[in-house]
Amino acid sequence: MSSDAARSSRISGFRKYSVSLRRAEVAEVSGLSESRFETWNPESGLLLDQADRMIENVVGVLGTPIGIATNFLVDGRDVLVPMATEEPSVVAAASNLARMTRATGGFTTSQTDPLMQAQIQLLDITDPEAARLRLLESTEEISALADSQDPRLVEVGGGVRDIIVRLVPSRRGTYVVVHLVVDVRDAMGANAVNTMAEAVAPRLGEIAGGRPLLRILTNKADRRLTRVRGVFDAELLGGADVVEDMLDAAELAVADPYRAATHNKGIMNGITAVVSATGNDTRAVEAGAHSHAAAQGLYSAMSRYEVDREGNLVGTMELPMPVGLVGGATSVHPAAKTAVSVLGVATAAELASVIMAVGLAQNAAALRALATEGIQRGHMSLHARNVAVTAGAQPHEVDQIVERLVSDGAVRVEHAVELLNELRA
Repeated sequence: MSSDAARSSRISGFRKYSVSLRRAEVAEVSGLSESRFETWNPESGLLLDQADRMIENVVGVLGTPIGIATNFLVDGRDVLVPMATEEPSVVAAASNLARMTRATGGFTTSQTDPLMQAQIQLLDITDPEAARLRLLESTEEISALADSQDPRLVEVGGGVRDIIVRLVPSRRGTYVVVHLVVDVRDAMGANAVNTMAEAVAPRLGEIAGGRPLLRILTNKADRRLTRVRGVFDAELLGGADVVEDMLDAAELAVADPYRAATHNKGIMNGITAVVSATGNDTRAVEAGAHSHAAAQGLYSAMSRYEVDREGNLVGTMELPMPVGLVGGATSVHPAAKTAVSVLGVATAAELASVIMAVGLAQNAAALRALATEGIQRGHMSLHARNVAVTAGAQPHEVDQIVERLVSDGAVRVEHAVELLNELRA
C-alpha cells in the first residue's frame, strides 16, 4: 500500500465532529483537498446525466450515507475507510473494534493471485470422457485464443493461467463444463472473462463434438481469496470472561446454520459497505462469500476465533474477494473515485485487504455486543437519532431527546414528540 497518509487513523471523538470538521480531518489524514469531497454532496455527486449512462431507464439517484471508519491499521498502514450503509452502528462498531487491534499490530492480510473463472457449458456430447481429454490436449490453443481477446490484460501481466474441464452429471445428462482460469490483475474481471468465454465457445464445441450453451463467469471466486487476521486486546474487550463468551457465541455460528446466517450478515454489513462505497459489485462479493461459507457442505460461519497465549482474542477469515480498481462503476462514479482516493489503495489486492479487515472488525463488534450488553442497546442508541429527527428535533435538541429516548427504553416517534413538546415548554 502507499504510505502517504499525513497522520494516524486514530481520531478520538470523531463522531462528535460536525460534517465539515470531519471532512477537514479526513483531508488532512489522506492528503486530499477538501474539494474532493464535493462528490459526496447530494447535489453534486452522481448527476442524472451520469446515472443515465450507467444503467437503463434512469429516473433518479438514490442516496446512501457515507461514513468514515477510523482506527484501522491494515498491514502496517493507517487507513480511513469510507463505508456506504443505511444501518446505524455499523461504522461506529467497526471503528471501535479496529481500535482494539492497534496495540497488537492491527490487521494482517494475504492473498492468492487475482484469478477469476468463466464457465462454458457444452451439450450433446456422445463421449464426455474422451471429449474432456481432447479439450485438455488443446489447452495451448484455447489459452492463446482467449488471451487474444484482451491483449492489454496480457500486457500488464494477466491472462489465462489454466484450463479445467469438468464432467457434471444432471437429470438431463452429463454436461462437459470448461473453466477458463484467468488472472485479471486489478480488475474485478467479469467483463474480461465473459469476453474470453464468448470467443472460445465455438471452438470448444468443435473440439468436444457438441454445442456450447452458457458462457459466463462464476461468482464462486474460490481461486481469488483474501485472508485477514486480527488480534483484539482482551482487556479492551472487557476481560477474560467476555472473551470466553465471545468464543462461545462465535462457535455456535460455526456449528449451526441458523446462527451462521445472522453471524455472516454482520460480517457483510462491513464488507458490503466498503464494496458499495468504492463502486464495486456488492452482489458478486456477497455471492462468493456465502458460497464459500457452504464450501464444506454445511453453511457455516465465515470467521473463526481463538485465544492466543496472552489471552487476547484472535479472529481470522478467508473469503473470495473479487473487487477491482479498473473498469465498472469504480472508474466512472465520482463518489466511488473519491472513496478510493481516501483509502489510498493502489491495487485491487490492497482494496480487498481493507475490505476484509472491516468485515472482521464488524463481526467482532457484533460478537462483543452479544456477549455483553446485547445487540439492541447499541442499535437503539443510534436509531434514536433517526427517531428524534423524524419527530422534528432541531440539531441543538437531538442529543437531549436521544438521551431521554434511550433512558426511557421507548425509542418511538410518538414518545419523541412528547419529549420535544416537554422540552420546548
